[in-house]
Amino acid sequence: MEPRPVVKEKFFIVIRGKSRKGFCRGCIGRVEAETQRGELMGLLYCGGSNAGSPKSGGIVKREDTYPLTRHQAQLLLFVSAASKRLELLCNPQLFSAICELTQDDLVVVKHKKGHMPAVVKNLMQIGKKENKDDLLMLGFEVEFVDNENKTSSRKPAPLPMFSAADIIQVVPSYSTPLGLHWKDGQYGNLDRNGVTRINSMPNMGSHARQVREKPMEQSVVQSLSTSHVPLEVGSMVEVMSNTGVTVYGVVRWLGVLGGKTDEWAGIELDYEVNGCSDGKYGSQRYFTCKGNRALFVPVTKCSPDGRFSSSPGWETPKPTEIPPVPPFEDSEEDAPPILESEALSLLVGRMKGIQGHINSCYLDATLFSLFSSAVTLDNICQKPGDTEQPMTCTLRKIVNRLRRQGFVPAESVMNFRKQLGCDTFRTEEKDPEEFIIVLFQKVLCMEPLLKLRSRGETSQGAYTFQIFLEKEQMGQMPTVQQLLDTSCLSGDLKFEEMPSCLMIHMPRFGNKYKMFSHIIPSTELDITDLLYNSPRECFICGHLAEYECLQCLPDRKMQPGRIKQYCTTCNTQVHAHHSRQGHSPKALAAPADVASDSPVSRQTMQLFAVLCIHTSHYVSFVKYGPDPHSWLFFDSMADRCGDDQHGYNIPEVRVCPELGDFLSQPEEELAHVNPSQAPELLHRLLCDSYMFLYQNPVKPLSKPNHQES
Repeated sequence: MEPRPVVKEKFFIVIRGKSRKGFCRGCIGRVEAETQRGELMGLLYCGGSNAGSPKSGGIVKREDTYPLTRHQAQLLLFVSAASKRLELLCNPQLFSAICELTQDDLVVVKHKKGHMPAVVKNLMQIGKKENKDDLLMLGFEVEFVDNENKTSSRKPAPLPMFSAADIIQVVPSYSTPLGLHWKDGQYGNLDRNGVTRINSMPNMGSHARQVREKPMEQSVVQSLSTSHVPLEVGSMVEVMSNTGVTVYGVVRWLGVLGGKTDEWAGIELDYEVNGCSDGKYGSQRYFTCKGNRALFVPVTKCSPDGRFSSSPGWETPKPTEIPPVPPFEDSEEDAPPILESEALSLLVGRMKGIQGHINSCYLDATLFSLFSSAVTLDNICQKPGDTEQPMTCTLRKIVNRLRRQGFVPAESVMNFRKQLGCDTFRTEEKDPEEFIIVLFQKVLCMEPLLKLRSRGETSQGAYTFQIFLEKEQMGQMPTVQQLLDTSCLSGDLKFEEMPSCLMIHMPRFGNKYKMFSHIIPSTELDITDLLYNSPRECFICGHLAEYECLQCLPDRKMQPGRIKQYCTTCNTQVHAHHSRQGHSPKALAAPADVASDSPVSRQTMQLFAVLCIHTSHYVSFVKYGPDPHSWLFFDSMADRCGDDQHGYNIPEVRVCPELGDFLSQPEEELAHVNPSQAPELLHRLLCDSYMFLYQNPVKPLSKPNHQES
């Protein structure tokens, strides 16, 4: 194993992995060489008074490190606690801003007296460089701003020194001081003229600017942004009006309003305010929310939400302590599905739905889809006494808590996952289908939801339906109806009876492969022609069908994508055409007691939820009532407070009635939609769909299986 020398100076910090030959998480090193196996051989810089002097070398895997510039390494080296270094890296916008600090930038630092505003005066080198391998630490000398927002005029004293980890907010001198309230065109009462510029920044300051001009390397969590304090959709903000009233909310839209020239923000407020809208500005809709909650203001009037601990830029300030969870006392009576009239007030908002934890999104999204509002699935929690199990009780409490309080803490779902005891639920690739099988079979003791008959043989039970077909059989943007029809005909599959619940897995596998870039949801699924030994009508004349033809399915002259079945006469006439003479129609097993001219009643199912996946993360869309616009979007990990060790995920439920507007269009118009121009949530629905869930409100679910599983 011959090491390859590294010519260019490189530094790194260890971000994961067990201690190995002197290296542990949070320590900083310099690359000396790289092995043929891709491991890094380097010098380790210890902490304490000799922090800049390297210890003996060690070996660490490249994937367990994060590369640093010299400037970044020097700043982090002055942070004595390894955990604080990693915590700073987990906040890339803050770390980027700290790396770019220069003289007279306004910052907020952690002090024994609390959070103190201060002005950066010097960037100081700490330590002595006794040999070429030493690395000097960097710290900041700051001057505090007194209670009257002016710099102190007391007798000069040595300026206090702070590390990068002591800085919790950055407001550069050349930018708008974000963090301060907007009022009457000014920002709080800060007298910027009272902050005098002292040109004592050493040469190291210009070095910091040089580092700022270089592209930042990719972060552990996300790319470190070279642009300062970006405002983005999803940011939690506050706005103070000229009357001094502060309102809080989440940014839902950014852009230039009609008739305006500067950038504005559309904010969904935490509570209703008279004079606000539901997402419209004038006659144009920019996003959708509850009435009297949409506020449109210039971006310059927005500040980070000050109700939380300070944080730089537009990175949402996040507390690290888990907020108190309302107590819940479960009663013996099962909670009914959430009514359409109560869903918005109970479910919509942050810290709503089911809280995610340790990649539990596949569980969270599935449970929310199945149990929040689906009427047909209601009786699956009604369990006979002899099959009560601990995990059944846990599921029942999750469902009741969701329906009564609108929020389920992560602890409940993690306890449920532990009780399930399925190892595959803890691997990197999560499998909603496997969870559904375990849920219905072992927890709820349900018979298979589907009975499928293949090529006339004995029927087989299943809980979900997987789409299998050739891509060439479909257009570029198929509907769910077309996918189901083609898959069943291609595999010669029929449903032996009308299912109560049909969960259709799209032709994609995890986040690695999907056959179609976009799929159009079918809000109503007609399975009349997919039922075994059931009367079907001729596609041409409407009489009793006796033949079906797979080759006619894509025929552009006869509604491509629709199942084609014919009576004897029409079958002969259709296949007399020269382009269809090579087709092989198949005879149908039609009931003998049905008259040829008897009308056929259609058997349909209603879409009630869609599971979606993007970058290995599952979310769901759920229909919470019969109104076409009654759609919710749920993400169990929409945001996060704190780091991986001490933080928690913030679930969020959003209303998305725009889905109803889109899905109410005729199928012909849907086929010509441009997904890239669709609103955010609609784009996610079309591009990321993973499983479509349908229910038959007329038919209850199969009775529980009383056998012990």
